[in-house]
Amino acid sequence: QVQLVESGGDLVQPGGSLRLSCEASGRTFSRDAMAWFRQAPGTERELVAGVSSGGVIVYGDSVNGRFTISRDKAKNTLSLQMRSLKPEDTAIYYCAVRASGSGRYDYWGQGTQVTVSS
Repeated sequence: QVQLVESGGDLVQPGGSLRLSCEASGRTFSRDAMAWFRQAPGTERELVAGVSSGGVIVYGDSVNGRFTISRDKAKNTLSLQMRSLKPEDTAIYYCAVRASGSGRYDYWGQGTQVTVSS
């Protein structure tokens, strides 16, 4: 059974930093793409950052230059380093996996809350 468990969400002041982590278990993910999504109340879920099995990285326009995604294939972990946080970054952040050959993200974590507020 595939499980994705996020951690690291917290309340942080504007301009601050936060690091999210996702631990994946239940199968080998080395051939899969992994990503972080987020969803704020009343909005659609959006891609924050993603990394392919080959290491190609993409960022959402709103976080490019502030966030850094990384993965450790040996440990089945995915991380998101967030810097210069803004109130509009407030959302639930989800870890997701797109299996090799799949056209959509098949597996999702339960999410971790990030709140940016003074």
